[in-house]
Amino acid sequence: MLGEGYTIYGIVRQSPSEAFPNLEHIRPRVELLPADLLDQASLVTVLKACGPQEVYNLASPSFVPLSWEQPVLTAEFAAVGVTAMLEAIRHVDGTIRFYQASSSEIFGDPTEAPQTEETPIAPATPYGIAKAYGHFITQAYRRQYGIYACSGILYNHESPRRPLDFLPRKVANGVARISAGLDNELVLGDLEARRDWGYAGDYVTAMRLMLRQSSPADFVIATGKTHSVRELVEVAFAHVGLDWRDYVRTDPTLVRGRAELHNLVGAPAKAHVVLGWRPTLSFEELVRLLVDADLEEIGESR
Repeated sequence: MLGEGYTIYGIVRQSPSEAFPNLEHIRPRVELLPADLLDQASLVTVLKACGPQEVYNLASPSFVPLSWEQPVLTAEFAAVGVTAMLEAIRHVDGTIRFYQASSSEIFGDPTEAPQTEETPIAPATPYGIAKAYGHFITQAYRRQYGIYACSGILYNHESPRRPLDFLPRKVANGVARISAGLDNELVLGDLEARRDWGYAGDYVTAMRLMLRQSSPADFVIATGKTHSVRELVEVAFAHVGLDWRDYVRTDPTLVRGRAELHNLVGAPAKAHVVLGWRPTLSFEELVRLLVDADLEEIGESR
């Protein structure tokens, strides 16, 4: 977005003067303002201060398994927080265009694959349920108040700035460390679990395009293809010239069991036609990008 000429403001709960490691590379180019997504008055203050044309609500505890441990916190930020932001927009400037980060988790264990914008919503986790609320309340404000509000139903989108809790980053970091001689094994769960993995940079482009249309709508943003964890480790290890079978160990305690969702694969045809959007990176290119980023980080730290 900075490359497109946007002026970017971000809200943070703590002091804007504190360190934000994930923003270091662009910190001088963005302005951080203090606000709390659960405090509507603080959101009103921020909106009046910066006068945005667009608001992107990406705030949420995003690690799905953790939502079982913190279901109330997840509901507060992924559901109530969306409502607070929409209310703040309605009171400050109803012409602000609003993007809500929805999620494939709203489909739960879907009865049809791939999923479209019309697939029944039946979430199966606290995270998915909270995201479903955010999805529905966004649609409700669009209908009730005429706000330009839309949701992007995003499937897994990865980048080098993902925390190590997320599988593609965990694999990339493990491969980089093994290649550098720092570790000698990578411990994983179910190698046959499948996901629709895409590149976060491509998905942010889709978000931006959603707010540039003549009328608001919701879109599935996905690659339309699934890959297994086995394929992920094969590509990652091959990129550094190693055989994954020599280094990967499976641990049954890491298998999600009943918490594992299946058949989550998006059908992005509407985004292709209406937004003119398509992913720019293939699965293999994404995995190699992740591994290269961790190799570079390890090299810089040594």
